Amino acid sequence: MAQLMCPPKRFTTEEWKLASRVKHHSAEQDRELAERIIAESDRLCTEVDVKADQGQDDSTKKLAQRIGDINFWKDEIEEQLAKTGQEVDSLVATRTRVEKAIEAVQEPLHIARQCLANREKRKDIDLVHDDTQQELIKEIEVYEGANALLQRTLEQLTEQIRLNRKARYHLEKDILGKHTAVDVDGYCKELKNHREDTFLSSGAVKIDKNSVTPEEWKDYTDDNIKKAERERNNGKELRSIADGILQQVANDQESQVVKTNRAFNRRIDETRREKNKLEEQLKEVLVKIEDLEANVAKLKTNIEEKMAPLRVAHTRLDARAARPGVELCRDPAQDRMIQEVRDIEVSIEKLQTMQKQSEDMVKALRRNQLELEEDLNVKTNSLFVDEVECMGMRKSILIEQY
Repeated sequence: MAQLMCPPKRFTTEEWKLASRVKHHSAEQDRELAERIIAESDRLCTEVDVKADQGQDDSTKKLAQRIGDINFWKDEIEEQLAKTGQEVDSLVATRTRVEKAIEAVQEPLHIARQCLANREKRKDIDLVHDDTQQELIKEIEVYEGANALLQRTLEQLTEQIRLNRKARYHLEKDILGKHTAVDVDGYCKELKNHREDTFLSSGAVKIDKNSVTPEEWKDYTDDNIKKAERERNNGKELRSIADGILQQVANDQESQVVKTNRAFNRRIDETRREKNKLEEQLKEVLVKIEDLEANVAKLKTNIEEKMAPLRVAHTRLDARAARPGVELCRDPAQDRMIQEVRDIEVSIEKLQTMQKQSEDMVKALRRNQLELEEDLNVKTNSLFVDEVECMGMRKSILIEQY
């Protein structure tokens, strides 16, 4: 209590002056420091403003450059898209031509097979493996080979169309992304400090783990373009091959049809000539049969006519055998009548032999007649098969180049 009631400490004048000087000096130092801080702040604000403006300007320029890069590649992609689309259309058109060519092969192939089946209706000796048969078999092989080749070409074209469409899809996907990127960067480029739609975002300043480097970005588009160019070149090459195949297939079919038709015409002419010969031969055989039948009738009549003198001679000899005694003489009359009988009998025998030969020849000619008529029927049937059935169908064969 005694201490609390002690009077305050008393200072000397020097201490007072010293304390004043210290406070003035401290205040002056703080004031100078404040002035330096204000000056540094002004300098820093100016520097920050310049740096911020420069940074924003640089960013704006980079955005403009980026938009230019994107637009450059976008134009490249659009050009590739147009070319790839044209190539797809060309491939589809070529595929349509191949499909029509495959469809066109079916009818002549059916006709050739039907002709081959029809020719099995030929009979006997005419069922021959002739040139026409060989050419028909070759024609079927040509059609089947053409069909198989066109089917393979169709499959290749379909696959190439798929690859081109796939390349086009990647280009479309790429250009869609670039359109979006141009819109985004264009929006960013137009943003200014006075815009009211700017804001702070806590998660904006970062490197996205899914982001790519500019080189990877360029390589991605470049790869898409190269793939499109490669598939487009493959498509052009395949279309060229398909054009050659279509031409060759049409030429091969047309050439073989001509060969087969010529073989048919030669065979028809040959068969017709043979049929005409057979008809002439049959006419001659029929004439000879008539002649021989007339000859047989003549021989029969002649034989009948020889029976009367033979009966007379026999009657005379029989009557003279009744002569009595010594009158039963073998006189010249008797000898002559005996010789007469023998001569007549020999003549009749010769006539009968000739009749038999004539009758046998008639039978042989009748057999020839039947054989000729049968062969004529065979030739007539062959002509009907080749000329009417086969060539009638083959007139509808029309080989077109697609």
